[in-house]
Amino acid sequence: MDYFLVLVGVLLLLFGGDWLVKASVDIALRAKISLLVVGMTVVSFATSAPELLVSLKAALEGHVDISFGNVIGSNIANISLILGLTAMVFPMQVSKRTMRVDWGIMFFVTLLLYVFLLNGLLGFWEALILFILLVLYNLFQIRGSRKQKRVEPEVSEAKLLKLWQMVFFLAAGIAGLRFGSEFLVKGAVNIATDWGISERVVGLTVVSIGTSLPELAASLIASFKGEQDLSLGNLIGSNIFNILAVLGITGLITDLPVQSAALMSFDFPWLIGISLILLPFMLWLKRGIISRWQGFIMFALYTVYLLGVIDVI
Repeated sequence: MDYFLVLVGVLLLLFGGDWLVKASVDIALRAKISLLVVGMTVVSFATSAPELLVSLKAALEGHVDISFGNVIGSNIANISLILGLTAMVFPMQVSKRTMRVDWGIMFFVTLLLYVFLLNGLLGFWEALILFILLVLYNLFQIRGSRKQKRVEPEVSEAKLLKLWQMVFFLAAGIAGLRFGSEFLVKGAVNIATDWGISERVVGLTVVSIGTSLPELAASLIASFKGEQDLSLGNLIGSNIFNILAVLGITGLITDLPVQSAALMSFDFPWLIGISLILLPFMLWLKRGIISRWQGFIMFALYTVYLLGVIDVI
């Protein structure tokens, strides 16, 4: 029954995230927000909604390791598993802005979170700083998009949904995320109890991969449409949102103590290391493209990380 709950929860999160993305993008396009900002803010926030709901519910129920494992695991999966799989199918285009600005912001907030957790707790004031940075980040993105003199053809020529369709996708997306998070957390906690494994490991594997499926779907769909920069922007933006929004908002509601030492000694070094590896991949690009072999390396690194997680229980 627990495995069924996890499966139903993941499916609800997947469809709920997809419906929320459709509604959110439609709202953003009506507001004439540029395509890059749609990827870095609107889509990223919508695809991070599963992580937010799951982490918040887990934290409120006292399963903080699942909250941290969900965010850290999702961020590692985004820039290794999902980026790797997407690049192996479609080599990914990388813009200069992504290399010079977006990666730097992602790496900064990752290090900031690590520093905040060195004392073993993400409290209200640390969470408030993360949330303020989230607001400033969004303002920075929107301001930058309005300075662009041209409007991308994908935005200006996009076919908007009918109003009732937008409302339906928005409501269905929220409902899917609500019940999906409840089923996934309940099933994951029961599985951890039955198998005698730590909630951290369940959060880093089953929960984080399940909540990362919207990012995988969004990235593959963007690549199929030839919008590879939107795909990479979505992944980096989701990592930023996972830290600033998911942990920021969750930490404002309840304190988040670090219950597993392995989170700081093993998982965080992997997240920082994989983020650093991504930088030379972008700087040494030929024609600004992450190739299939680079995608394979990132995918291989994720496989090694998972093996390490299983051993470090």
